[in-house]
Amino acid sequence: MKLDKIYTRTGDEGKTSLGDGSRLPKFHLRVTAYGSIDEANSVIGVANLNVEDSEVFQLLRHIQNDLFDVGADLCRPERPGAEKPLLRITEEQVTWLENQIDRYNADLEPLNSFVLPGGSPASAHLHHARTVTRRAERDVARLFAEETVNAAVLHYVNRLSDLLFVLARFLNDKGEKDVRWQPGLHR
Repeated sequence: MKLDKIYTRTGDEGKTSLGDGSRLPKFHLRVTAYGSIDEANSVIGVANLNVEDSEVFQLLRHIQNDLFDVGADLCRPERPGAEKPLLRITEEQVTWLENQIDRYNADLEPLNSFVLPGGSPASAHLHHARTVTRRAERDVARLFAEETVNAAVLHYVNRLSDLLFVLARFLNDKGEKDVRWQPGLHR
């Protein structure tokens, strides 16, 4: 891929091109879905600026790369009889996320209350990334209800938000510094 010109003026009328060359309004569900994925990726990048654990840092970089794959998957609609693009999210990528969740969750203090976003700066940013990812998941689910979408994309985004929650807790000294919700505290 080579991008030598940043502006093209092709979006000046409120439409954008998909990966298959078709054009849609910029507010279309598909564009909203991959735009939300892009936003989640950006928020993960900000979170990673605060991560001091090198393994978690590399894990988040891995995820950022995968999120570009998610975007590429979403920007190329599945069409009956059309040649399948080579780049689709796979269930193996979903399983990889599940393995990471299990790995990092194994050492965490068990929860007996909801966790308020906060604690360390890295944790707070990961909670923010989690909520943006949950919104992206809702956008993908809305698209999934209207059009044909690779189901693995929905699975991936769902697991990703779970992993971000676990990593936020992990970076709060394995849950020791989690800020716990205290129901009715200020009544």
